[in-house]
Amino acid sequence: GVKVLYLGASTGTTSSHVSDIVGSRGKIFCVEFAPRVMRELINNVCAFRGNMFPILADARFPERYQTVVDTVDHIYCDIAQPEQARVLADNADVFLKKGGEALLAVKARSIDVTKRPSEVYRGEDRVLRTRGFQVEERLHLEPYDQDHAMILAKYVK
Repeated sequence: GVKVLYLGASTGTTSSHVSDIVGSRGKIFCVEFAPRVMRELINNVCAFRGNMFPILADARFPERYQTVVDTVDHIYCDIAQPEQARVLADNADVFLKKGGEALLAVKARSIDVTKRPSEVYRGEDRVLRTRGFQVEERLHLEPYDQDHAMILAKYVK
């Protein structure tokens, strides 16, 4: 089955959709930093889904959870903090198979409120490219989410 590392799983809304997509043969490793949010993820979502594995950890330090996460086919990163492309790349270096894909949810205002969103998106693209990714597509999420984009990239390192 397909394996996904989900960084910033929060309460499990989006990760539950990923769980549906990969099905019962897949695995979703759900990394979340906040204990209260993790409790909701476990009680409201993971308890009912056998393919979701909650991990209480800081995504900035993948070595702290590398003993419990397999090599993955995909990484979904939704951590909404500065240097999120670097965090995704650090996790890719540890967990993502060559040729694997990553989706990065870029919330421009969470990265730098002083820059135009387009500058922030280009900066995140650049980080991914320098870290072994080929950026395949960038989708702007307006009008659904202001100053948000999704970056799809393939790990070619």
